[in-house]
Amino acid sequence: MGMSVGGSSGGLNNEPNVVPMIDIMLVLLIIFMIMQPMMRKAIDLQLPDPQPAVVTANTASDQIVLEVLPDGWFAVNRDSVKKEGLGARLKEVYDPRPEKIMFIKGHPKVQYQDVIFAMDVARGSGVKVIGVTPKDTQ
Repeated sequence: MGMSVGGSSGGLNNEPNVVPMIDIMLVLLIIFMIMQPMMRKAIDLQLPDPQPAVVTANTASDQIVLEVLPDGWFAVNRDSVKKEGLGARLKEVYDPRPEKIMFIKGHPKVQYQDVIFAMDVARGSGVKVIGVTPKDTQ
């Protein structure tokens, strides 16, 4: 919105100068566009097959299942282990194994931090792949 008084001399101009504001907005836009992909965090997941193959009951399984139990107890394939001895027990189990795969199962009464602790100890003991067992539907 301009206002001119008189001839073509350089009189008063009543227009806001928006060029610096546009420059600042473009710089902020570029900064946000660059930062957005860096701020994304992701976890790789492998979901189970919706129609799993039926396994016969007589098949021997060499899978290791770590159960997180209440009061600081854990069970490695139903062998009870205290919290302090968990790392040594898992290292003993996984050192001779070529496949470092484990499944973890949390008791409904344990806290989530206990399950995360067990996963950290398992990673420190050499486990490469940790799977979470599905919730019991019974």
